[in-house]
Amino acid sequence: MTEVTRALAEFAATAEVPEPVREEAKRSILNGLATGIAGAEDDALRIAQATLDRLEPGRGVGLIARDQEAGPLTAAFLNAMAINVHDFDDTHPGTILHSTAPVLPVLLSLAAQQTLSGRAFLEAYAVGVEVECRVANAVSPGHYRRGWHITGTCGVFGAAAAAGRILGLTAGQMVDAFGSASAQSSGLVETLGYMAKSVGVGGAARGGLLAAWLAKDGLSGPAAPLEGPRGFLRVTSDAPDFEQAMPLIGGKWELMRITYKPYPCGVVLNPVIEAALTLGGGKSHAPGEIASVTVTGHPLLAERADRPSPESGRTAQVSAQHAVAACFGRAAAGLPEFSDAAVADAALTELRAKVEVVQDESYPVGAARVDVALADGGTRTETVDVAEGDLGRPLSTERLQQKLADLVALGGSGCDPVAIAEAVLGLDRADDAAPILRLVRPG
Repeated sequence: MTEVTRALAEFAATAEVPEPVREEAKRSILNGLATGIAGAEDDALRIAQATLDRLEPGRGVGLIARDQEAGPLTAAFLNAMAINVHDFDDTHPGTILHSTAPVLPVLLSLAAQQTLSGRAFLEAYAVGVEVECRVANAVSPGHYRRGWHITGTCGVFGAAAAAGRILGLTAGQMVDAFGSASAQSSGLVETLGYMAKSVGVGGAARGGLLAAWLAKDGLSGPAAPLEGPRGFLRVTSDAPDFEQAMPLIGGKWELMRITYKPYPCGVVLNPVIEAALTLGGGKSHAPGEIASVTVTGHPLLAERADRPSPESGRTAQVSAQHAVAACFGRAAAGLPEFSDAAVADAALTELRAKVEVVQDESYPVGAARVDVALADGGTRTETVDVAEGDLGRPLSTERLQQKLADLVALGGSGCDPVAIAEAVLGLDRADDAAPILRLVRPG
């Protein structure tokens, strides 16, 4: 049997991270900070912070786009929630894992506690992403289909690897960290569209940081928490692929496959939104102008986003009907269009009722067609084979910088997006990574 745990542990402790991977890590971190700034004022964050302040008071680590501090574990939890809460963060193709949310907050907490060079920060980030993505590869696609929310369940291993790298864990200690991480792995798809989803994501960051510290202090675990007879891979997947869990298959880093979203919603909606915005022609349409809309795509699109009656902005993030209604009704698909207020909008409600989702296995995942029947009898069709933000059409660094600027303006934190971008893109030359966190806090 392949010794997955040992291989990942040795990789996390000793791997050399090449320059192109460090460069992509900067882009991922930039995108993660942008979405964290946007998510910092979400009601889920307010509630969680108030609860944790009461139950686990502490200070020392700043919170993204907030003027409060928390202890390192709580800060990791809350910052992970902020990055992922709007579903605007990155995506690992094939597994749909959001790789930055569990890993980056751990490193922000550690950088606030000790001097940590920018290069060490980037290398630990890349190692953490590789570990979580490899674990996710090994259990996909059955893991998600069984109802496990993969960012929470697999993210904890990436968080433990990144933290362990900074704490200087040996390979043996890293195995112990993975053991404690496996004991905390959790997250259910049933929570998507609700505040509770963020608990699993925050828990992955917090649990990984805790697991690494416990291992550092001598707390032991099983020798094979991943591939063991009752280990994570077998328990959470009907047919785990141990080979896919091995790091750097073919010398390729999973970080180089990460994609970034142009819209704050489930990634399967990217081609749907692009097609609908194109058909809308840049102007808003009243419900009476449209007779019906048919969205056709791979069965995964319907599985994830056939939700004709979203209850809130959170459920709207995974509703093809709402996404199409927003595109036609408001000619936009930004954060305001996926809010509670937008869901309650009477015009969008009327438009949603006219949208049908059709499954067609001939469509690849990531492609979609939108057909519109107009009230005057006309019809229009738009097909998107590769959407902006996919691997075939990745967002440029300039586009990510604009996304950061837009989200900073929307969040009203007073942060300087230019300074943030300059600091992140120059991180490998920095003697201390701590200023990154200071820059993403209110001025």
